[in-house]
Amino acid sequence: MLVHAGSVIRIFLMMALFGGVIAPGQLQAEAPVGKGRDPVFNAQAAVEASQAAIGRTLESYTLTNLAGEKVDLSAYLGKPLIISLIYTSCYHTCSIATRFLASVVEKAREGFGEQSFHVVSIGFDTRYDNPRAMANFARQQGIDKLPNWTLLSGSAETLTRLTHQLGFVFAPSPKGFDHVVQATVVDAQGQIYRQVYGESFQTQLLTEPLRTLILGTPSTLEETPVDELVRRVRFFCTTYDPLTDSYRFDYSLFVGMFCGGTVILGTLYWVMREWWRGRRRSRE
Repeated sequence: MLVHAGSVIRIFLMMALFGGVIAPGQLQAEAPVGKGRDPVFNAQAAVEASQAAIGRTLESYTLTNLAGEKVDLSAYLGKPLIISLIYTSCYHTCSIATRFLASVVEKAREGFGEQSFHVVSIGFDTRYDNPRAMANFARQQGIDKLPNWTLLSGSAETLTRLTHQLGFVFAPSPKGFDHVVQATVVDAQGQIYRQVYGESFQTQLLTEPLRTLILGTPSTLEETPVDELVRRVRFFCTTYDPLTDSYRFDYSLFVGMFCGGTVILGTLYWVMREWWRGRRRSRE
């Protein structure tokens, strides 16, 4: 791997911080890739560009689904959305990252509900990533039958705009593309909320932002007081268990509330009873 001497420390620091963030390929410490797909890749600048995208609101992007139909990316909003950018001829990094993402998505859906968020994988190699290639990739990674997981492709112009807005930097290399492995979390209104990096990562790095967006914020639809109460209870009582690496509904809060309420009511009863007895004695 060709790396300029002055970039060695920076690259290793980035790898240490983000663990497996950079897809394999030739890395050179020059300018970051821009809209023109400059063939020179800088790992540090790529992550900085990715972080700078947080807070942006997605524009309208017309993409193509596996049926060859044109769809707008906004069709998947209204709920939190995870965007994963891959290229189908990547037989190592993108495959590992997609399968790991699927395992975390499964845990999130067990904890927050199967219909609580969407996932889209978008092919950014516009030369080869067409609906047929994306369908083959989905079957190979075992995500073709997963609910609310859509695979999309698009034109070079559309993908250039979309990757730029997402802060996704990539450059051609002898092995395919150099790029940051990232999953972008978008809120229900289309604003980029969090970037999660690596072929693998701690489950909570992705699930906690989803938990906040799904259970901790009001729905885009009108909420009744009962709906709001249920959502708030689920938010506070859905907890992550590090032993099982999964989420569960923690009933201990209700047990604590019941015990606390019982003690308070018992104390009030005792106080009122003694007050009443004292009052009767004073009358006698």
